Amino acid sequence: MSFQTYLDNIKTKTGKTPEEFKKHAEKKGLQKPDVKAGEIVAWLKKDFDLGQGHAMAVYAWLRGKRE
Repeated sequence: MSFQTYLDNIKTKTGKTPEEFKKHAEKKGLQKPDVKAGEIVAWLKKDFDLGQGHAMAVYAWLRGKRE
């Protein structure tokens, strides 16, 4: 599955784009460089009911991966 397919599936499930997740993360203070992946993944799982793979895809996007 391609990275873009992961993002498309996340949007289908949550209705949120990566840009919207970024805004939510910024409001929660999760875009700071010292925030660990586990904290962001836990937030995505709890608040958006994402699985591990999809949460990691959002985390990767938040950290700069775009392909």
